[in-house]
Amino acid sequence: MSNETKLFDIRPVAGRIGAEISGVTLSGELPDATVAAIRAAVVTHKVVFFRGQNALDDRAQEAFGRRLGQLVAHPTVPSAAGTEGVLDIDGSRGERASSWHTDITFTPAYPAFSVLRAAVAAESGGDTLWANTAAAYAELPEPLQELADRLWAVHSNVYDYVGDKVQTHRAREGLQRYSEVFTATVYETEHPVVHIHPESGEKSLILGHFV
Repeated sequence: MSNETKLFDIRPVAGRIGAEISGVTLSGELPDATVAAIRAAVVTHKVVFFRGQNALDDRAQEAFGRRLGQLVAHPTVPSAAGTEGVLDIDGSRGERASSWHTDITFTPAYPAFSVLRAAVAAESGGDTLWANTAAAYAELPEPLQELADRLWAVHSNVYDYVGDKVQTHRAREGLQRYSEVFTATVYETEHPVVHIHPESGEKSLILGHFV
């Protein structure tokens, strides 16, 4: 265990990605050392999970997010009332992001982190799936790494990623409304296919259905 993670307990949950952190109550008032250790854990494990954060509401989530860096609000979808960058996403309205993507890569400066909070969790299913694209790059054959290093990709929000179309009438209506808001302004941005992390120097693939 490193000096940083002695500030809390951290348990890897899979071979390639993810760790669960316990002993931390998330807020905007965390000590600088704890915030730095959480940031380091994200860089290492890509995704970290905090359970039992029952006191975390929209404003507290946003305050914690600010400790990680400048907030990046969604460019077309309005934030929840009273917040600068919290989205209210409801799967029952057809707003399930059910295909692979990296958040808002269709903008020039997409966020370094996404902070998700499950206000109401499904009794079963409803999983959020994550992929370690640093591991994906590292395991490419060297000729494919060299090819990927030279490639750029166009990212756009025109791609409709917010769910499959076989849903209830209510969900289809919600999906249509959400899609119209999501593409209220069309964005297209070029990014290198291979991203070099500014803190770790690790290379990863920036791909998904915005490409």
